[in-house]
Amino acid sequence: MSDKGQLFVIGTPIGNLEDITLRAISTLKNVDIILAEDTRNSKKILDAHNIDTKMMSYHDHSSEKEIKKIVDLLCNGKQLALISDAGTPTISDPGYGLIRDCIRNEIGIVPIPGVSSITAAMSISGLPSDSFTFVGFLPQKKGRLKKIKDLQKLDNTIILFESPFRLEKTLNQLLEHLGDRTAVVGRELTKLYEEVIRGNLSDIIMHFSKSKVKGEIVIMIGKDDDRINF
Repeated sequence: MSDKGQLFVIGTPIGNLEDITLRAISTLKNVDIILAEDTRNSKKILDAHNIDTKMMSYHDHSSEKEIKKIVDLLCNGKQLALISDAGTPTISDPGYGLIRDCIRNEIGIVPIPGVSSITAAMSISGLPSDSFTFVGFLPQKKGRLKKIKDLQKLDNTIILFESPFRLEKTLNQLLEHLGDRTAVVGRELTKLYEEVIRGNLSDIIMHFSKSKVKGEIVIMIGKDDDRINF
């Protein structure tokens, strides 16, 4: 048996603090250190479930020196948990580089499944979910239009993340290059002001043009097929 520790990759709530598994709570209580994207944000989740495990910062801008320190802890037998601000780590969140370093050092990596805004949104969308492509955030400037035009080639449901500040711009660009397809926008999923808007892209643009948009957003677009409509 290896004397090395393990890295537990743990899904945490995307909004509602009750959306966490019993296994996740147990693991977070029993590891030596929790690696958190933002320790102040993660403290709210830990406090809600009476978890007082020591936290250490790990995020997109962690230095090579900081990452080496984490890997050394694992190599020396420490058990660590990786969480992001919300949802599942490494899914449009920090973690990819650390996972690669753990693989190179033959450190065990254990998934503790939890919430993901991707699957939460798809489960209630009403769009075909047998096949979908997750695009993440579109580039803000360079390569943005090329990325949008490339979406024309996809023959399944498309999922994107977007900021409320760019939502209207993105929806208009999607309408221009993909046509008036059936789409669904999920906003603030699992939170108090959760909203799910379904219709053609033009309908959804009109809806969000009437008020200031806030919160986390998932955009889902149906493939170019007249049978997919509401």
